[in-house]
Amino acid sequence: MGKLNKYMMVHNTPDVDCNEVQANWRKLADVEAGTWIRTYFNEEKGVRYCIWMAQSEEDLKDIFTEIGISWDSIIRVEETVPDLWGEKWNEHLAEDSVADTLGN
Repeated sequence: MGKLNKYMMVHNTPDVDCNEVQANWRKLADVEAGTWIRTYFNEEKGVRYCIWMAQSEEDLKDIFTEIGISWDSIIRVEETVPDLWGEKWNEHLAEDSVADTLGN
């Protein structure tokens, strides 16, 4: 597998049942074309923000279309944390540009 990019998928489905979401998470854990990193959600509003690693946006679209999960947007994202602001930021970008996986 080539270089992976980080994407955020937004799902705005206020009427979806939490059990359905959990069942879909189990299906998504088995996909090979992308890696699900984490999800931030607001159950009351029915909004989920999912972080994925994949080679392309098209790979993610294919995964979710095949499983039958809708999405509102897929955007390539970068990550920053406060301790990287300033001088360390350029070093972080250089390291991230050659990494092929998400580091925590």
